Amino acid sequence: MNVLIVEDSARLRDSLGRGLTASGLTVDSAANGMVACQHLDTYEYELIVLDLGLPGMDGLGVLRHIQGRTTRPRVLVLSARDQISDRVDALNRGADDYLVKPFSFDELVARLHALARRSKDAHTPRLSIGALTLDPVERTVCVEDEWLMLTPREFSLLELLMRHRGRAFSRAEILERLAGCDSTVSDRSVEVLVFSLRRKLEHAGIGELVHTRRGFGYLIPKNG
Repeated sequence: MNVLIVEDSARLRDSLGRGLTASGLTVDSAANGMVACQHLDTYEYELIVLDLGLPGMDGLGVLRHIQGRTTRPRVLVLSARDQISDRVDALNRGADDYLVKPFSFDELVARLHALARRSKDAHTPRLSIGALTLDPVERTVCVEDEWLMLTPREFSLLELLMRHRGRAFSRAEILERLAGCDSTVSDRSVEVLVFSLRRKLEHAGIGELVHTRRGFGYLIPKNG
Protein backbone atom coordinates (compact mmCIF):
# COMPACT_ATOMS: atom_id res chain seq x y z
CA MET A 1 0.00 0.00 0.00
CA ASN A 2 1.15 3.53 -0.73
CA VAL A 3 1.09 5.84 2.31
CA LEU A 4 1.71 9.59 2.48
CA ILE A 5 2.94 10.97 5.81
CA VAL A 6 2.20 14.69 6.26
CA GLU A 7 4.03 15.87 9.37
CA ASP A 8 6.13 19.00 10.01
CA SER A 9 8.28 17.42 12.73
CA ALA A 10 11.29 15.96 10.92
CA ARG A 11 12.04 13.59 13.80
CA LEU A 12 8.53 12.13 13.92
CA ARG A 13 8.24 12.10 10.12
CA ASP A 14 11.46 10.10 9.78
CA SER A 15 10.51 7.74 12.61
CA LEU A 16 7.11 7.04 11.05
CA GLY A 17 8.73 6.54 7.66
CA ARG A 18 11.16 3.96 9.00
CA GLY A 19 8.48 2.13 10.97
CA LEU A 20 5.88 1.97 8.21
CA THR A 21 8.48 0.97 5.62
CA ALA A 22 9.61 -1.84 7.91
CA SER A 23 5.94 -2.88 8.12
CA GLY A 24 5.94 -3.41 4.35
CA LEU A 25 4.28 -0.17 3.24
CA THR A 26 5.49 2.16 0.49
CA VAL A 27 6.03 5.55 2.12
CA ASP A 28 6.27 9.12 0.87
CA SER A 29 6.41 12.13 3.16
CA ALA A 30 5.70 15.85 3.15
CA ALA A 31 6.58 18.53 5.70
CA ASN A 32 3.72 20.92 4.88
CA GLY A 33 0.31 21.07 3.27
CA MET A 34 1.39 22.50 -0.07
CA VAL A 35 3.94 19.73 -0.68
CA ALA A 36 1.34 17.17 0.40
CA CYS A 37 -1.11 18.46 -2.22
CA GLN A 38 1.60 18.29 -4.89
CA HIS A 39 2.21 14.64 -3.98
CA LEU A 40 -1.53 13.93 -4.10
CA ASP A 41 -1.80 15.49 -7.56
CA THR A 42 1.13 13.40 -8.82
CA TYR A 43 0.82 9.98 -7.16
CA GLU A 44 -1.91 7.65 -5.96
CA TYR A 45 -2.15 6.82 -2.27
CA GLU A 46 -4.39 4.43 -0.37
CA LEU A 47 -3.71 6.04 2.99
CA ILE A 48 -2.61 9.37 4.46
CA VAL A 49 -1.28 10.04 7.96
CA LEU A 50 -2.05 13.73 8.43
CA ASP A 51 -1.01 16.22 11.10
CA LEU A 52 -3.31 19.21 11.57
CA GLY A 53 -0.81 21.81 12.78
CA LEU A 54 1.16 22.28 9.57
CA PRO A 55 2.97 25.45 8.43
CA GLY A 56 1.28 27.37 5.62
CA MET A 57 -1.65 25.22 4.51
CA ASP A 58 -2.78 23.28 7.59
CA GLY A 59 -4.22 19.78 7.79
CA LEU A 60 -7.78 21.00 7.29
CA GLY A 61 -6.67 22.62 4.03
CA VAL A 62 -5.26 19.29 2.89
CA LEU A 63 -8.60 17.66 3.75
CA ARG A 64 -10.40 20.24 1.59
CA HIS A 65 -8.03 19.46 -1.29
CA ILE A 66 -8.70 15.74 -0.94
CA GLN A 67 -12.46 16.25 -0.91
CA GLY A 68 -12.27 17.82 -4.36
CA ARG A 69 -10.80 14.68 -5.90
CA THR A 70 -12.77 12.04 -7.82
CA THR A 71 -11.04 9.26 -5.93
CA ARG A 72 -9.55 9.87 -2.52
CA PRO A 73 -7.39 8.00 -0.02
CA ARG A 74 -8.39 7.16 3.52
CA VAL A 75 -7.08 9.74 6.01
CA LEU A 76 -5.91 9.12 9.55
CA VAL A 77 -5.39 12.39 11.41
CA LEU A 78 -2.47 12.22 13.85
CA SER A 79 -2.57 15.32 16.03
CA ALA A 80 -1.73 16.70 19.46
CA ARG A 81 -5.13 18.45 19.48
CA ASP A 82 -7.09 16.33 21.92
CA GLN A 83 -10.36 18.23 22.29
CA ILE A 84 -13.58 16.53 21.21
CA SER A 85 -14.37 19.57 19.04
CA ASP A 86 -11.10 19.09 17.13
CA ARG A 87 -11.92 15.45 16.42
CA VAL A 88 -15.47 16.23 15.36
CA ASP A 89 -14.30 19.04 13.07
CA ALA A 90 -11.69 16.86 11.35
CA LEU A 91 -14.10 13.94 10.90
CA ASN A 92 -16.79 16.26 9.53
CA ARG A 93 -14.27 17.63 7.03
CA GLY A 94 -13.51 14.19 5.62
CA ALA A 95 -11.02 12.46 7.92
CA ASP A 96 -11.67 8.74 8.39
CA ASP A 97 -9.98 8.29 11.77
CA TYR A 98 -8.30 10.39 14.47
CA LEU A 99 -5.41 9.43 16.74
CA VAL A 100 -4.07 11.74 19.47
CA LYS A 101 -0.36 12.24 20.13
CA PRO A 102 1.43 10.72 21.98
CA PHE A 103 0.39 7.40 20.49
CA SER A 104 1.29 3.74 20.22
CA PHE A 105 2.93 2.86 16.91
CA ASP A 106 1.29 -0.58 16.96
CA GLU A 107 -2.12 1.08 17.32
CA LEU A 108 -1.32 3.40 14.41
CA VAL A 109 -0.46 0.44 12.17
CA ALA A 110 -3.59 -1.43 13.27
CA ARG A 111 -5.78 1.58 12.48
CA LEU A 112 -4.16 1.99 9.05
CA HIS A 113 -4.86 -1.65 8.23
CA ALA A 114 -8.46 -1.19 9.40
CA LEU A 115 -8.84 1.78 7.07
CA ALA A 116 -7.35 -0.25 4.23
CA ARG A 117 -9.88 -3.02 4.84
CA ARG A 118 -12.65 -0.42 4.79
CA SER A 119 -11.38 0.76 1.40
CA LYS A 120 -11.40 -2.81 0.18
CA ASP A 121 -15.02 -3.19 1.17
CA ALA A 122 -15.83 -0.06 -0.86
CA HIS A 123 -14.14 -1.23 -4.04
CA THR A 124 -11.86 -3.93 -5.34
CA PRO A 125 -8.32 -2.54 -5.50
CA ARG A 126 -6.67 -5.55 -7.13
CA LEU A 127 -4.22 -4.96 -9.96
CA SER A 128 -4.04 -7.52 -12.77
CA ILE A 129 -1.88 -8.17 -15.79
CA GLY A 130 -2.87 -11.36 -17.57
CA ALA A 131 -2.58 -14.27 -15.13
CA LEU A 132 -0.87 -12.08 -12.52
CA THR A 133 -3.04 -10.54 -9.77
CA LEU A 134 -1.81 -8.30 -6.95
CA ASP A 135 -3.97 -7.33 -3.97
CA PRO A 136 -2.58 -4.14 -2.34
CA VAL A 137 -4.72 -4.54 0.79
CA GLU A 138 -4.05 -8.19 1.54
CA ARG A 139 -0.51 -7.84 0.14
CA THR A 140 -0.78 -11.02 -1.87
CA VAL A 141 0.27 -11.95 -5.41
CA CYS A 142 -1.17 -14.83 -7.41
CA VAL A 143 -0.31 -16.33 -10.77
CA GLU A 144 -3.37 -18.29 -11.90
CA ASP A 145 -4.28 -20.08 -8.65
CA GLU A 146 -0.76 -20.23 -7.22
CA TRP A 147 0.58 -17.84 -4.58
CA LEU A 148 3.77 -16.01 -5.50
CA MET A 149 5.89 -15.48 -2.39
CA LEU A 150 7.62 -12.08 -2.42
CA THR A 151 9.58 -10.12 0.16
CA PRO A 152 7.98 -6.83 1.33
CA ARG A 153 10.25 -4.78 -0.96
CA GLU A 154 9.72 -7.08 -3.94
CA PHE A 155 5.97 -6.72 -3.41
CA SER A 156 6.21 -2.93 -3.12
CA LEU A 157 8.30 -2.70 -6.29
CA LEU A 158 5.86 -4.86 -8.23
CA GLU A 159 2.91 -2.83 -6.94
CA LEU A 160 4.63 0.43 -7.89
CA LEU A 161 5.33 -0.72 -11.45
CA MET A 162 1.88 -2.28 -11.94
CA ARG A 163 0.09 0.79 -10.58
CA HIS A 164 2.03 3.08 -12.93
CA ARG A 165 2.24 0.96 -16.08
CA GLY A 166 4.12 2.65 -18.87
CA ARG A 167 6.12 4.92 -16.56
CA ALA A 168 9.84 4.27 -16.10
CA PHE A 169 11.21 4.65 -12.56
CA SER A 170 14.90 5.38 -12.10
CA ARG A 171 16.89 3.68 -9.36
CA ALA A 172 16.85 6.94 -7.39
CA GLU A 173 13.04 7.15 -7.64
CA ILE A 174 12.67 3.52 -6.56
CA LEU A 175 14.98 4.19 -3.62
CA GLU A 176 12.88 7.19 -2.60
CA ARG A 177 9.55 5.40 -2.94
CA LEU A 178 10.48 2.02 -1.43
CA ALA A 179 13.33 2.60 0.99
CA GLY A 180 11.75 5.45 2.94
CA CYS A 181 14.32 6.66 5.46
CA ASP A 182 16.49 3.51 5.41
CA SER A 183 19.96 4.82 4.59
CA THR A 184 21.37 1.29 4.23
CA VAL A 185 19.63 0.84 0.87
CA SER A 186 21.74 1.70 -2.19
CA ASP A 187 21.56 1.79 -5.98
CA ARG A 188 23.09 -1.68 -5.99
CA SER A 189 20.27 -2.87 -3.71
CA VAL A 190 17.74 -1.75 -6.34
CA GLU A 191 19.52 -3.76 -9.03
CA VAL A 192 19.47 -6.84 -6.79
CA LEU A 193 15.80 -6.21 -5.97
CA VAL A 194 14.80 -5.98 -9.64
CA PHE A 195 16.83 -9.11 -10.44
CA SER A 196 15.21 -11.15 -7.66
CA LEU A 197 11.69 -9.99 -8.63
CA ARG A 198 12.30 -10.86 -12.29
CA ARG A 199 13.61 -14.30 -11.35
CA LYS A 200 10.55 -15.11 -9.21
CA LEU A 201 8.20 -13.91 -11.97
CA GLU A 202 10.02 -16.01 -14.56
CA HIS A 203 9.86 -19.09 -12.33
CA ALA A 204 6.09 -18.48 -12.07
CA GLY A 205 5.82 -18.47 -15.86
CA ILE A 206 5.70 -14.70 -16.35
CA GLY A 207 8.84 -13.67 -18.16
CA GLU A 208 9.79 -10.28 -19.62
CA LEU A 209 7.29 -8.40 -17.46
CA VAL A 210 9.68 -5.85 -15.96
CA HIS A 211 11.61 -4.01 -18.66
CA THR A 212 14.71 -1.83 -18.51
CA ARG A 213 14.59 1.39 -20.50
CA ARG A 214 18.20 2.48 -20.86
CA GLY A 215 18.78 5.92 -19.41
CA PHE A 216 15.31 6.06 -17.79
CA GLY A 217 14.87 3.07 -15.48
CA TYR A 218 12.50 0.14 -14.96
CA LEU A 219 8.90 -0.23 -16.05
CA ILE A 220 6.06 -2.53 -17.01
CA PRO A 221 4.93 -1.47 -20.51
CA LYS A 222 1.26 -0.63 -20.90
CA ASN A 223 0.85 -3.21 -23.62
CA GLY A 224 3.53 -5.54 -22.39
